[in-house]
Amino acid sequence: MNIKVVRGNPTPEELAAALTVVRARAAAASAAPETPAKDRDTWSDPSRIAAHRLPQPGPSAWARTYWPG
Repeated sequence: MNIKVVRGNPTPEELAAALTVVRARAAAASAAPETPAKDRDTWSDPSRIAAHRLPQPGPSAWARTYWPG
């Protein structure tokens, strides 16, 4: 892992603190299990919308197609 200071002149303590944060986040990201693709795409699944009965036509039918319940 290469880290380069682009601006400023950090003290050794500041640089050590920044590196500790970066390493901790990298370790947490590699240790976390990846979420299955199915869970990420559930909100856009068309069967979720079609599971409910469609509203009857009328003056405010367009609004009821968007707002559930």
